[in-house]
Amino acid sequence: MATLPVYRWRLAPDGYATVRQLRARGLRPGGQDVAAQLERPRRRRGPLVAYLYRIDRALPVRPMTPARWAALAKANTARRICPECERDAGYVIPTSLGMCVPCHDTPSAAVRAA
Repeated sequence: MATLPVYRWRLAPDGYATVRQLRARGLRPGGQDVAAQLERPRRRRGPLVAYLYRIDRALPVRPMTPARWAALAKANTARRICPECERDAGYVIPTSLGMCVPCHDTPSAAVRAA
């Protein structure tokens, strides 16, 4: 197994990009293996590593189909429904609360949680 080339922060050669950089260009890795690593020095903990992919092997991002848009809308709507009062909260329910803020702030919520 060959080791990956490691480049220092901001010193990677042209032709490599991170996943975010590929996405900004309208590309995706497309199943290719990681081509190199980028290390950013950190003082206290070990180095921060970013994986680089070859731009010439990247594929275009798949377009959103109407079925994907519908599935995404349904998932986002489900994240807004409070499991306690079963109403649309108008915002994404915080996972830390598990219910909308008005339901969480009522005194009976403390009894239900205990």
